[in-house]
Amino acid sequence: MSGIKVMIVDDSAVVRQVLSGLLNAAAGITVTHAVANPLLAIERMKVQWPDVIVLDVEMPKMDGITFLRKIMAEHPTPVVICSTLTEKGAQTSVEALSAGAVAIITKPRLDLKQFLHDSADELVSAVRAAAGAHVGKLVNRPPPVPAPKLNADAVLPPSDHKPMTATTERVVAIGTSTGGTQALEEVLTSLPRVSPGIVVVQHMPEKFTAAFAARLDSVCEVRVKEAANNDRVLQGQVLIAPGGKHMLLRRTGAQYFVEVVDGPLVNRHRPSVDVLFRSAARAAGANALGVIMTGMGDDGAAGMLEMFKAGARTVAQDEASCVVYGMPKEAVKRGGVEKSVPLNAIYREILQQLGY
Repeated sequence: MSGIKVMIVDDSAVVRQVLSGLLNAAAGITVTHAVANPLLAIERMKVQWPDVIVLDVEMPKMDGITFLRKIMAEHPTPVVICSTLTEKGAQTSVEALSAGAVAIITKPRLDLKQFLHDSADELVSAVRAAAGAHVGKLVNRPPPVPAPKLNADAVLPPSDHKPMTATTERVVAIGTSTGGTQALEEVLTSLPRVSPGIVVVQHMPEKFTAAFAARLDSVCEVRVKEAANNDRVLQGQVLIAPGGKHMLLRRTGAQYFVEVVDGPLVNRHRPSVDVLFRSAARAAGANALGVIMTGMGDDGAAGMLEMFKAGARTVAQDEASCVVYGMPKEAVKRGGVEKSVPLNAIYREILQQLGY
């Protein structure tokens, strides 16, 4: 059998039926099995192992996270989480991302069948992106295809303004997507409590970033929180851009703060790494370090070049350690990356290049 072989694991018969129809209708994708719980999935996988698993997280007999951890320990396989969007579901899905899932598709409790049909392009894109992910290296949300691809001009126009010369205030801007939840955890848990202020865009749906930030905060020495408008950028603190909002770095005197705003999708994302990086180039210039990590697409590549031209230091995660070498590759290609390093060396770059 050629193409991408997909297994669906969801206790809803409606979800299994609709997802199977949508994925089977897509070129190069075949649903080999659609089962109601992980125990049935394990039996089917003894006969044929899928290329991608589409997995719910709240199921009988064995929950999705336990199943995911079992799969990642025994036979790392790309997993797309298809989860109900509730506060509980958000927390559970963040745990699933930490356990090795590569993408999230949110589903509502009401009008589920219509939602799945409306999200067909997103679902197909998620499966295709997952099929190309290197999940074994870490034991995008994919872009909505119909949306026009805007650049950072849609939120923050370019400027010839030169930021202030170097000061003792430093800031790190990080952008990442597919595979980034685990990559960020590795970087941030390696940082000591006394670290430069950090602002992060991780491509993630609305409602999930608060749970993601809370989880990181529980395992890191630095404080991690979902950013709110006008939050100060402080030593020892990491601000995660809220899903569904853009985050910009601003400066007043020698102090940095973030502005959280609405706006159109930029590079088909909101939050967008390009928007954050452009604002960092304008507000911080040589006082900043830009870091671009694992992710599909090219969001952040243009902004990193702007940071580099403004005097900032710039670092990319290297290909060997990326789950998806898309965003860093494009940033390197455009000439905005000063150096590429393995994931386990990024925390040292953050501390060394900013004088910590």
